[in-house]
Amino acid sequence: MNLRTTVRPPAELLKRAKRKAVAEARALTALIEGGLRQVLAEKKERHRSKEHKPLPVSKATGGLRPGIDLSDIQHMDDLEYVERMKHFK
Repeated sequence: MNLRTTVRPPAELLKRAKRKAVAEARALTALIEGGLRQVLAEKKERHRSKEHKPLPVSKATGGLRPGIDLSDIQHMDDLEYVERMKHFK
């Protein structure tokens, strides 16, 4: 059962999406559905990989261990995790 919903993307984004759908000979709905599936799959994969690679957080200071550069952290979720660990005592 397909549900209907309303989305309000910026006009320029919608124009680009419509052009891409036409260029690929598919419906705009199919393009949006494919994009949502991709984003949700990436988030699921990122969550799985984070389970196996915890950040190197110091239990003594609550921050990152010495020698870890914050520019190496790729996702905002990682930064939020570091902030939570700073307050963990």
